[in-house]
Amino acid sequence: MNQNKSQEQIASMAGISRSTLSLLERGEVVRMDSFIQVLRVLDLLYIMDIFTIPDQISPIDYAKLKKKERKKASSKKDKTASKEDLGW
Repeated sequence: MNQNKSQEQIASMAGISRSTLSLLERGEVVRMDSFIQVLRVLDLLYIMDIFTIPDQISPIDYAKLKKKERKKASSKKDKTASKEDLGW
């Protein structure tokens, strides 16, 4: 209604029958692709974003990656310089 489009227009643009659109509006069972087509026509496809699954790494895989990570070598420290000159 907000977009000022009739059922016939939306159904035609989505490539579905008007009766299928009517079923969808009443909350009846329709095919998922029909539902997605209607969302596209109405520019409401962003609603489906809540169903995305973020890429996550399992704790076990993370531990394996950390174990394989190359350790940095530390430089040799000059022990004599720190004992003799304290900078005072």
